[in-house]
Amino acid sequence: MTNITVVGSGTMGNGIAHTFAQHGFKVNLVDVNPDALARAIQTITGNLDRQVKKGTIDEQLKSSTLNNIITLTDLKTAAANADLVIEAATENREIKLNLFKQLSDFCKDGAILASNTSSISITQIASVTKNPANVIGMHFMNPVPVMKLVEVIRGYATTDEVTGTIMEISRKLNKVPVEVNDYPGFVANRILMPMINEAIYTLYESVAGVDEIDTVMKLGMAHPMGPLQLADFIGLDVCLAILNVLYNGFGNQKYAPCPLLVNMVTAGHTGVKSGSGFYKYTAGSKELVVADKFLK
Repeated sequence: MTNITVVGSGTMGNGIAHTFAQHGFKVNLVDVNPDALARAIQTITGNLDRQVKKGTIDEQLKSSTLNNIITLTDLKTAAANADLVIEAATENREIKLNLFKQLSDFCKDGAILASNTSSISITQIASVTKNPANVIGMHFMNPVPVMKLVEVIRGYATTDEVTGTIMEISRKLNKVPVEVNDYPGFVANRILMPMINEAIYTLYESVAGVDEIDTVMKLGMAHPMGPLQLADFIGLDVCLAILNVLYNGFGNQKYAPCPLLVNMVTAGHTGVKSGSGFYKYTAGSKELVVADKFLK
């Protein structure tokens, strides 16, 4: 398995492409937006430069990594010869279903179709394809080149052979794959998102402020990042989408998104990517400053 196609060139997509290419795989990185592809290559180059500076890779590996990536805007061309396709598009069910329906037509027989979805049912995604047995979840963590975990999600029809192949290829990327079954939120987000949601409720109900909540979790629970800062990093819109999947999937009120989260996303304050969430973000600054909205 040498030919990889990554669909979507955003934060997760370019990180996945970077990781595969760095480990010697040929990668087609596809996105309908050529400007997004240009930004992706710029991001990958910058991340490789940091690795060189830290001494974790050399200039030769940086060069070969970039040479292993081809960018395309046509999905059919990008997927035609792929052994493995990894979809890393927006966390939107309809977008993913449409992509997998197309991929099922475009890909060669035997190709494995994987989704980087953080919560959407692999079984449902597989249901729109011609061969559900070859569909699987491959949920990387952000930032992909750094984080070790790959959550490998078996759909209802996913075969042992396909699962074994994805577990092995994850190890070739120097990742630690963990096999889980297909239920809303899988493992990572079924546990993480209710914690983030509860932290937002704690702020919403004026139990404590943004900095105080995050400090308690960092110093008291040894979390490297507080839940509100983490929510900003993930994207508040993504957190809301995952909570809605959990709420709709289980029908349990404990997964209902906090009204504050809903309002923030509606207002366009989605965290790091928008420049404002629970904290405010200035390009080039690493200082963590609570958003004006939440200052006492």
